[in-house]
Amino acid sequence: MEQKVSTTGMSGSQSVDRALGLLSLVSYFGDQGGALSDIVEQSGLNKPTTRRLLLALIRSGLLEQDPLTRRYYLGQEAYVLGTLATRRYGLLQISRDSLSVLSAKTQDTSFLSIQRDNYAVCLHREEGTYPIRTHALQAGYRHPLGVGAGSLAILAAMDDDEIEAILAMNESELLAEFPHLSPPQIRADIAAARAQGFALNPGRILANSWGIGLAIRFPDARPAGALSIAAIDSRMQPARQVELVALMKIEAKKIEARLAHLQPLHDRPKRPVNRGGRPEQNPLA
Repeated sequence: MEQKVSTTGMSGSQSVDRALGLLSLVSYFGDQGGALSDIVEQSGLNKPTTRRLLLALIRSGLLEQDPLTRRYYLGQEAYVLGTLATRRYGLLQISRDSLSVLSAKTQDTSFLSIQRDNYAVCLHREEGTYPIRTHALQAGYRHPLGVGAGSLAILAAMDDDEIEAILAMNESELLAEFPHLSPPQIRADIAAARAQGFALNPGRILANSWGIGLAIRFPDARPAGALSIAAIDSRMQPARQVELVALMKIEAKKIEARLAHLQPLHDRPKRPVNRGGRPEQNPLA
């Protein structure tokens, strides 16, 4: 008699994978929230399945839906989990002071971006005081790696094989959404970034919005993320680029020094237990 393989586990696993994929997808919409039609289109799932999984995520607190706009947003539980995760992945936490310093000294807007799969995601936008600002990038926005100064800096810090794999994955989106940033153009921008020691976006996304990016590296030289500064083109002339890069290098070194002192969670000593049986507060946690 032929033995049948149960598909219960696979079906359950598939549902979990799909739900987590939707959670990740909704996060990309940031403060604007995601409409059901957009989520369905981008997820590739049918509408009933998408709706069912979104409701499950809402019940868990990971998502919420605005009662007026009907758009979906990350929920309170996602915030709690993200806060707990900063113990291990605290790049934003240890970069905030440097972002404040950069925006205060330059009067321009500074950003922190990280890699997420084959994209770069803006974690934080620190406003400067200069009255004319560029709004090409907001916290939560994502772009294919290579699009934008910080994103380009991350990509340029990778191995060539990784770069080619990412460009291959992003090629169709680049050609459709960013016609001025084809893979050959990004390769040329990477070569320029490596030669000059920083990434430059000379208005390739918005004509009058320029940016400078500098990679932040882990102790093993892998890119942890990137700092970037954006300004109108008149404030990004060659002489000022040199000034901005010098300031960014100082702050990048500070962040890298802090990263070098962060221990992975599994390498940290166990928290001591007090007499009441509860873990004592660890100031390094």
